[in-house]
Amino acid sequence: MSFVAVCQFAPGTDAVANLAVIHSFASSAASRGATLVVFPEYSSFFEIEAGAASIAASEPLDGPFVDALCSIAVSLGIHLVAGMLETVDASHFSNTIVAVSPAGVVEATYRKLHLYDAFGQQESDIVRAGDIAPPETFAWEGFTVGMQTCYDIRFPEVSRRLVDAGADLVLVPAEWVRGPLKEHHWRTLVTARALENTIYVAAADHAPPIGVGNSMVVDPMGVELVTIGEEAGIAVAEVSSERVAAVRQINPALALRRFGTHPL
Repeated sequence: MSFVAVCQFAPGTDAVANLAVIHSFASSAASRGATLVVFPEYSSFFEIEAGAASIAASEPLDGPFVDALCSIAVSLGIHLVAGMLETVDASHFSNTIVAVSPAGVVEATYRKLHLYDAFGQQESDIVRAGDIAPPETFAWEGFTVGMQTCYDIRFPEVSRRLVDAGADLVLVPAEWVRGPLKEHHWRTLVTARALENTIYVAAADHAPPIGVGNSMVVDPMGVELVTIGEEAGIAVAEVSSERVAAVRQINPALALRRFGTHPL
């Protein structure tokens, strides 16, 4: 049996406090059997309107935030995934997801491809979009795991590229901002990405009042296995590669498709 956890909280501008929550929630998830624990986008540092403080809080991949994640992963014997602000230059940072192993090694990174220039926001003013490159994946208990971030889930080709790279479990750290119908969009899109690709999707969002919450794990048939709701907390789901194989026997959509994906 394999267990993945999504952890939902509301990161703030106190980096030490954010790491304390990550450590506490990861420990609790591990005690419940989870060996892959997923935290939201911007887990290292978050301000409502990203500005100079966000740039100042950005770090390289070998900085203290990733070092702390590695220490937690080693101490708990888990894979740990979280969002951070990665240093780029004096005016921009990268919205980066990092996955670290129980050995304390960075196994994969993902830099947000589609920036949130929508719904009245302009993320590109301060965030550098990731380069289009072959997806990075990592192995976990028989799964090939891919990652994408928040607004990317509105673009189905992002998930499909991960699936084409072998992913059968996709992690979606997010800061899905609240607004009219936004919770409906979130739940629909997370479920759709699982259904159309016959994969598991584990999506970890910020807790309200800024995020919509509703962190969840959805299976390849679109079944919502666990959901946290509106409060900070942890949800743990059992996943299996056998379930993926069984669903793909019933619904061979990937084998029957007649279109691929390509960068514009």
